[in-house]
Amino acid sequence: MRVLIAEDQLLLRDGLSRMLTAYGFDVVAAVDEGSWLTETLVSLRPDVAVIDVRLPPTFTDEGLRAAIAARAEVPGLPVLILSQYVERLYARELLSDRTGAVGYLLKDRVGDVRRFVDTIRQIAAGATVMDPEVVAQLLHQRDTLAVLTPRERDVLRLMAEGRSNAAIAAQMVITEKSVSNHINTLFAKLGLPPSGNDHRRVLAVLAYLDQ
Repeated sequence: MRVLIAEDQLLLRDGLSRMLTAYGFDVVAAVDEGSWLTETLVSLRPDVAVIDVRLPPTFTDEGLRAAIAARAEVPGLPVLILSQYVERLYARELLSDRTGAVGYLLKDRVGDVRRFVDTIRQIAAGATVMDPEVVAQLLHQRDTLAVLTPRERDVLRLMAEGRSNAAIAAQMVITEKSVSNHINTLFAKLGLPPSGNDHRRVLAVLAYLDQ
């Protein structure tokens, strides 16, 4: 699997490259700034790109803007965004095109190597994965969560983390049928119409951000 890394911190960039190589990934590029990142992404079209939100020259949102621009030219280009903090705007923008194959993780999650590698593989396969802490903070920012039952909120949180119905059922010690019923209720409350796109599961979280 071909991976591109965009990270300005030398130690983290080198560490990611070594770690992913050890797990069998082919690191096709490791860049340290955002000026030409969009062009590089479009040219190389990696199986997945691991990108820091803030890159030189301005250390604001170069990484995010480059990822969004590249996905506009290459729809569904798999991208995993890394950030030091929970950025509500960044999460919403990243998911706004509804094509999936995206992720948002806090940098401290990189320390859990196996989970990090698994996340990269999920995103490369088209899944949407959000950091549990990101999900929790996004959800707690909305007073409208009062419309959901505590059990529905738990299902929503686990859904947005990228978990399957079976995994949610195991985590909550309920049946998969119960999980399916909760999800259908969530979609109805959030006004999300039936769709074959699993990305709708994460849009259930983002629906609150746009109200």
